[in-house]
Amino acid sequence: MNKILIIEDDPLMARMYKRVLQLEGFYIEMALDGVEGYEKAKTFIPDLILLDVMMPRLNGLQTLEKLKTDPFLAKIKVVMLTNLANKKDAAFALQKGAIKYLIKSEYDPKQVIAIIKEVLQAPQN
Repeated sequence: MNKILIIEDDPLMARMYKRVLQLEGFYIEMALDGVEGYEKAKTFIPDLILLDVMMPRLNGLQTLEKLKTDPFLAKIKVVMLTNLANKKDAAFALQKGAIKYLIKSEYDPKQVIAIIKEVLQAPQN
């Protein structure tokens, strides 16, 4: 069973993704900001992190950078899922190691699940 960590500050969005991913057989943990997410990643060791960008304390881009510079966590696959349709942020996230940068309004949960499954099946770089 693949483990996914959802780092999302919107509780409604986080619960919705937790529910649909659990129905697909994933084991889910959640964090409400980047600091909590980074700490949870160290103990939960997920196969994939679904990471929002706009969050308190440590935003998603800062969290991504912290994850990818930690030798223990750097290999974890990260998919950015955000409302922020900023090409500069998308380019930064992909350059820092995110596998995908998804705009929430452009994907329904079934499409996000399909992308997550595809990412998890892809060989690790």
